[in-house]
Amino acid sequence: MDKTIYYHVGTGKTGTTYLQYRVFPKLKGIEYIQRTKFRRYPRLIAKSNSERILLSREFDQQLEREIKAFTEHYPDTTPIIVFRRHDSYIASQYRRFVKNGFGGTFTDFFDLDQDEGYFKQIDLNYQHQIKLLEQYFTKPPIVLIYEDMRAQPEAFFRHFARLVGADLDLNEVNLHPKHTSYAPQQLKYMQQVGKRINMRKRRVFRNSVLHFFWKLYMGAIRYSVLFIGKQLPASRFDDKPLIDPHELERVREAYAEDWEKVISLAIRPVDKD
Repeated sequence: MDKTIYYHVGTGKTGTTYLQYRVFPKLKGIEYIQRTKFRRYPRLIAKSNSERILLSREFDQQLEREIKAFTEHYPDTTPIIVFRRHDSYIASQYRRFVKNGFGGTFTDFFDLDQDEGYFKQIDLNYQHQIKLLEQYFTKPPIVLIYEDMRAQPEAFFRHFARLVGADLDLNEVNLHPKHTSYAPQQLKYMQQVGKRINMRKRRVFRNSVLHFFWKLYMGAIRYSVLFIGKQLPASRFDDKPLIDPHELERVREAYAEDWEKVISLAIRPVDKD
């Protein structure tokens, strides 16, 4: 194989969608296979005349399954992963799931004591994820930090381009956030409705056409609930935060050593421009 391949194994809530649509398509000197074409990657890579190729996917608990399938075709690929500090990451994941209809509490979502939550403790073990990348890929992983991207986006994007041997004109990159956050009252209302109606993303029909219309239907319901929640007065809801800050502090403390290790392994941006 005479191609150099980079695979951004993007986890959720680490800027993956932003990178996939705002940054990666603007890279020059490397061919980016858009996420919508990812399933055809064996044929697209085989037919490509480019010497350097970048692919990107977004997944969380499916990490091992997905990279195992990919490395059956292209094990000599350099994986790239972006990590976000554990407490910030799990809080953002929880808000995303509530927005999509999860009606449980934060401890229902992530249980630091009994590990009975939807997200398991191993899902936040970043060293474990790095070891999986080292196990399946022959190339060492490139580890990046989400907080670097938030603090200095332009330096981070230039840094990424250098790492994959590409060029990037920042004038072509839209630096505005791709997604805006929902107000606490919207999420609280969604949480209330989610306890009574199952609005969570799931596959009900095997038929792809029926599944497509089901997604549209459920999406319309979710966004209608969010819209109603935005119109409701804040006084309708209690003053308690959606996530107890004490729980997030516990998460931060529990994974402090893991985070320090990840920071030591990360390639941090040093802007040379």
